[in-house]
Amino acid sequence: MSPLPELPQIAPDPAERADAARNRARILAAAERLFGERGAGCVSMDEIAEQAEVGKGTLFRRFGSRAALAQAVLSERERAFQESLIRGEPPLGPGAPPCERLIAFGEAMLDVLEGHAQLLLAAEAGAARFASPPYAVHRLHLTLLLREADPACDADYLAETLLGSLAAEL
Repeated sequence: MSPLPELPQIAPDPAERADAARNRARILAAAERLFGERGAGCVSMDEIAEQAEVGKGTLFRRFGSRAALAQAVLSERERAFQESLIRGEPPLGPGAPPCERLIAFGEAMLDVLEGHAQLLLAAEAGAARFASPPYAVHRLHLTLLLREADPACDADYLAETLLGSLAAEL
């Protein structure tokens, strides 16, 4: 068996200028409010920039795309979810058998989808889903649990299959 890869995580924001931090906070607050009111697919980047009182260039320099902005809006929820996987109470967290943890993960992801499907859909646009740190964390978590449950299984394939069934677009 190959050595386990390092667990990917959402990196904390690097030190930033005070004005850049204020702009980021205003952009995220405006995006979360507008996404919540109308859905992520019904809000333009122009509207978010206007509501945040920043230039469109500032918005795109900071986030680059709608998917990156949606991921940033979701990042605090994702940090809490990762924390529950790593240190939370069983069965989602450590201490339960791997099959119970797999089921708990699936149920928790369905809860996330139920509450934030449109925002997740925006965050997962195109190939952004597969390149995102949260996807890497979820994939590694499932792979490790699957290997623990059945060392002979093709854990990589099964993890991708399980995650595929939990895609926001479905």
